[in-house]
Amino acid sequence: MAHPRRYDEADPLLDRVRALCAALPESTEKEAWGRPTFRAPKIYAVYGSGAAAGHAEHPTALIFTPDDDERPALVEDDRFWSPPYYGPSGWLALDLGEDTDWDEVGELLASSYRQHAPRRLVARLDAERSGQAGA
Repeated sequence: MAHPRRYDEADPLLDRVRALCAALPESTEKEAWGRPTFRAPKIYAVYGSGAAAGHAEHPTALIFTPDDDERPALVEDDRFWSPPYYGPSGWLALDLGEDTDWDEVGELLASSYRQHAPRRLVARLDAERSGQAGA
């Protein structure tokens, strides 16, 4: 049984997330559990968090896997929280809004991508990013 769609296709925050994910090599979007998921080919980000296990719904949350070195600082930051289902596996979430730092979101997505994408795609991302730095 398919899950009902739990996001607005016209959501401008989702559009920004899509653009950032599209810049990552071979990143694809697939709807799962009624939410957009971003893959390379494994899931590295999810848009939106439903109400579950005593958690409130966060329709504009970005769920991602933080880098191990950055995780302690993110956990101490009140903007980040442990999402249901994903949190026990080390994932965190950030509610997106008008005051979102999109450079930070791009860095969080790239970090999560690096942890889930195959080595060849990570190498490609690094090569592309080093080429941009020299331009």
